[in-house]
Amino acid sequence: MRANKVSAIMENEFEGKGLGELTANRPLATLYFDCKYRMIDFSLSNLVNANVRSMYMISSQANIQSIFDHLGGGNHWHLNNILSHYFVSFKESIQQAQEAGKPFYDPMIDFLRKSKSKFTVYTGNKILCNVDYRSVISVHEEQQRECTVLFKRVEKEKIYPKDRVLSFSDTSSFDATVFEDYTQDQPFYNLAMNIFVVNTEWLIRVLEETQATGEYVCMEEILWQNINHTNTTTYEYTGYLSNIFDINSYYEANMDMLDPKKFNSLLYSSQHILTKAKNEVPTYFSPESNVHSSQFATGSIIRGNVHRSLISRRTTIETKARVEDSIVMANGKIGEEAVIQFAILDKNVTVEPGVQVIGTKEHPIVIKKGSHVTTDQIGA
Repeated sequence: MRANKVSAIMENEFEGKGLGELTANRPLATLYFDCKYRMIDFSLSNLVNANVRSMYMISSQANIQSIFDHLGGGNHWHLNNILSHYFVSFKESIQQAQEAGKPFYDPMIDFLRKSKSKFTVYTGNKILCNVDYRSVISVHEEQQRECTVLFKRVEKEKIYPKDRVLSFSDTSSFDATVFEDYTQDQPFYNLAMNIFVVNTEWLIRVLEETQATGEYVCMEEILWQNINHTNTTTYEYTGYLSNIFDINSYYEANMDMLDPKKFNSLLYSSQHILTKAKNEVPTYFSPESNVHSSQFATGSIIRGNVHRSLISRRTTIETKARVEDSIVMANGKIGEEAVIQFAILDKNVTVEPGVQVIGTKEHPIVIKKGSHVTTDQIGA
């Protein structure tokens, strides 16, 4: 696909408060996933795989440093060449301009005009998927629509109360309803994925009209407010999807990666997911280690027992320790004979020898970043 045909707007509107300590000091965008990835890697890779080179990112100023640390110059996603451009705008700056009576969407409108793109992809920040945007844009262009909404059929448990679900009529038109207001009980729901493909000129016009009202509205809400006033269609995504909005959804999505079918669908389809490269030695497994159905990033030392778990970079698990059904993020240190079950250990957590950290499948226990655990932590 021609590099300047499509631009993108990535909005980190969802703050992930349901994730508790995991997003207390980082945005959802840089939360670890499957040992070595970050949430933002999936949105970026989907766009780069479709040769999208002009990206506009909207984030909160709080904890923005971790996004800059991860993205760097963008070279890991091939965004550092002469044809590529990515910009970061702050939600607070937009709101301050709006309060001062200034044209608060002008920087975004300016970006869209300078991109000279025919189409724009909008994507939110809490959906993990591997979308082939080339196919979506091809359908969008063929049907000559102003806006295309992506959706996926999912179970009730995968839907956040504020998400929208789609219902279709016999005439192929659809309604979008906030899920907590949806009254029909059914096995599967058409979850709107917070991903839209729109005509860039239409989006510029909509932004200008919204700006003229003097009211700041997040990009996703602007799109929902306007889809009924334009020529809109839908596109059903059939690949792997996880909707990350609380501890359970995050835990279950990571555990899904121990299923080869789901792992390959998300990470090793025809489109690969790119991330920041780390040049480290392979993980070392000592002769006394016992490992089953688990994944490991590089640079770790495993002397204990690891079953159905995901272990990130530079983690040490000592002799006779047991890690089961758990997620251990980077730089973890698990002492001898310690027991970790149904737990999520954030970065730089040390668990002393013999200490137990035990949650349940329904309520995995979370140990916050940098903790030094010296006493048993048993969840309800």
